[in-house]
Amino acid sequence: MAAEKRVPLENYVEYPAEEMLSRVTTFTEDLKRRRTVRDFDDRPVDRRIVEEAIKAAGSAPSGANHQPWHFSVIEDPAKRKALREAAEEEERAFYAGKAGGEWLDALAPLGTDADKPFLEHAPVIIAVFAQKRGGVTVEESRKNYYINESVGIACGFMLAALHQAGLVTLTHTPNPMRFLNEVCDRPGDEKAYMLIVAGYPTADATVPEHALIKKSLDDISSWI
Repeated sequence: MAAEKRVPLENYVEYPAEEMLSRVTTFTEDLKRRRTVRDFDDRPVDRRIVEEAIKAAGSAPSGANHQPWHFSVIEDPAKRKALREAAEEEERAFYAGKAGGEWLDALAPLGTDADKPFLEHAPVIIAVFAQKRGGVTVEESRKNYYINESVGIACGFMLAALHQAGLVTLTHTPNPMRFLNEVCDRPGDEKAYMLIVAGYPTADATVPEHALIKKSLDDISSWI
């Protein structure tokens, strides 16, 4: 076992209490503007913006610092078409009854269906993979820990970064997603975790009114 080495904490900045409150309030109010969008303009997004968002995701905490994630940015039109066809096949089965009545009832106010044109038309499609094995370097192949938790946090960082850049986003999780390994040329021991779609909204983009309903602070938190 490698000996523990510790280094000084760098880059920490402590702000006065009122500035702390101002900063977190500003951040919160900005995040509250975030909406899941399905109407994407086909205008291209600067690759540097996407890469910075991936870097933000890669800074997330993870079990044993193994960083058990891989982000595949899908640009090739043929792969986009294959992705859409495979995803819609799974979605048709889902909406035909595979999901069960309770789940479909929950989705009804959002107006979602099996048609996913954004998988071809949106400028940014990122397939997120969770890695069962890895380590702090790409050469390692050790057991990863808290994989779902780690990758979930990384996806949250990415969504916040893309929103901060001024893009709109959508998370998509067709089930199962094994077809993504083939589309993205990823190893079979990686698990497709999520699709993150990003870009500019169309001029006439809409969101479901139901999506504007958010639980209050008292509903989602308690002080014990």
